[in-house]
Amino acid sequence: LKCALLLKNMAQTLNMGDKDMQMTNALKLFGPEMIDLLYPDREPVGDPIVEKPGAWNFQNTVQLKDVPMALPDELIKITGLTTPDPTIGSNNWAVSGSKTKTGAPVLCNDPHLSTSLPSIWYVIHLNAPGINTMGASLPGAPGVISGWNDSIAWGVTNAQRDLVDWYAVHFDNLSMNRFLLDGEWIEARKIIEQFNVRGGTVFNDTVTYTYWGPVVYDHSYRSENNRKYYAFRWIAHDESEELMTFYHLNRGRNYDDYVKALDHFSSPAQNFVFASTSGDIAMRIQGKFPVRRKTEGKFILDGSKISSGWQAFIPNEQNVADKNPERGFVSSANQYPVDETYPYYVNAVSYEAYRNRRINNLLRAASDVTINDMMALQNDTYSIKAEESLPFMLSQLNAPELSTEEKAAYELLEKWDFFYRAESVAASYYDAWFTNLMPLIWDELRRDDLSLSTPTAWNTIHLMKTQPDLPFYDRLETPEKETLQDIVRLAFRMGVREVEDWKLNKSTSGREPTWAAFKDTYIEHLLRLEPLSRHVLHGGHGNAVNASSRKHGPSWRMIVSLEKDKPVVYATYPGGQSGNPGSFHYTSMLGRWSEGNYFRLMFPRNAREAAEQQFAITTLEPKK
Repeated sequence: LKCALLLKNMAQTLNMGDKDMQMTNALKLFGPEMIDLLYPDREPVGDPIVEKPGAWNFQNTVQLKDVPMALPDELIKITGLTTPDPTIGSNNWAVSGSKTKTGAPVLCNDPHLSTSLPSIWYVIHLNAPGINTMGASLPGAPGVISGWNDSIAWGVTNAQRDLVDWYAVHFDNLSMNRFLLDGEWIEARKIIEQFNVRGGTVFNDTVTYTYWGPVVYDHSYRSENNRKYYAFRWIAHDESEELMTFYHLNRGRNYDDYVKALDHFSSPAQNFVFASTSGDIAMRIQGKFPVRRKTEGKFILDGSKISSGWQAFIPNEQNVADKNPERGFVSSANQYPVDETYPYYVNAVSYEAYRNRRINNLLRAASDVTINDMMALQNDTYSIKAEESLPFMLSQLNAPELSTEEKAAYELLEKWDFFYRAESVAASYYDAWFTNLMPLIWDELRRDDLSLSTPTAWNTIHLMKTQPDLPFYDRLETPEKETLQDIVRLAFRMGVREVEDWKLNKSTSGREPTWAAFKDTYIEHLLRLEPLSRHVLHGGHGNAVNASSRKHGPSWRMIVSLEKDKPVVYATYPGGQSGNPGSFHYTSMLGRWSEGNYFRLMFPRNAREAAEQQFAITTLEPKK
């Protein structure tokens, strides 16, 4: 049970986000044209995971009528709803032997999760009759999640697809015993959940289930902000067998084994990268995906009609996939998955806009790729976001009007090369500037009485450049008419002041506001205990390939060269192999991770090799 719940917990972490209620409110407030402008399904940028226009050898044969949007008569006065951070994600790619120095494929994976002590990952090696596999696993997972064996390697990133829907349900009365469905009153199913409270009495909670799923809030729970009577449909509530995927991947020998293993995987939807010693590379976006109609799942749906719900699922063999593409690599970084000719409608809370382009730009230009090249790419801190936004933002400033501190920041930013290096001071000023700019532009969407979703950073920059008269540039709190230029200048002053205040803070006084110090990467103990947590100096940014923020980032970095005689593997992660704070190995890998260095991982094929390598490891002396 615990093993099964682990995968459901990962689904909650990676694929439970949605903004249906926020989008319904936005539609009610601003209308469909503004919705398309602020929240497009597909932003006209990026490099899709798989792009082969017109080459899909199947069609969407499920003919469905469009779903009418079940808009409420009034705004949904729901507060406290949040939208998943679009900068949170992961990277993976595989490079064909035609582009590597050794002629062997190279596979890389760095999943981005909350960094913690003990680390969420630990390295295991499973060797027994019929299996010899190694890689990163999660406590409770009976196998390797991201790793390799003698013949293949694999890794995962989150697919981002929208697999959560909310349905407005009409009950007969406050007892919630019956709900309306296609003109009939249907009996609801009720389950009493018991919670044992340490030192207290048992707490009983009655959960009401409808045709769509559970009603998460009702008149007795959180009704004060009007969350009641919406049923929650989530793909992870369906029966599934993801553990079989990793069972078979751990024992896989070739591309066909990889495909068969993925057929068992439903949720959370993932981009599975693959490479083999026989020379194949591949990418498949695997999950249990409903066949959606245009805009379906973007807003709250009418729970009184079965026709509002999921009618069919995309067959596994028609999920987005690619094998041995001509460009010589496959990659994913949580971006939009596919070109416009793919036969099915695709949507999500948001898609990544920057990391994917940086990775693909560098891989396209690469030849004679080495493991060191891949290490450099995983640790790359270049920001396409800064490249595309900073020159425009600087053009809105009036240099003669700037204060002494602002002029110094302006000069730093003019010379900045857009790398979030640990020692960069310009990166701190840019990040503070942009972080203050977003809420100033979208102040209309920050309300105390209801929840609304903020457009993505990419679309905000795009709108600043293409829609200079957008009404959102005028702040609600000021009586004077403001322009975009006014807002950009105000955000700059606020950003500079934030950095200057940081310099004057008691804990940081006298220190340069380098990016690593200003960001203050914090590897927090799972129990949030400060003495057992660690601060590290580390570059990177959520929009860079090295997607490191304060408490989130590359939780595991793996590079596998699939050489025919034996895979060559390097890896690292922010933590240690021991969860005991008193152990030397509690943080033994943290320094290497923060500095962008790796461990060469031994991969013995039998007990004799394992014993020899075990002896070699245990004779190493810790540094004094």
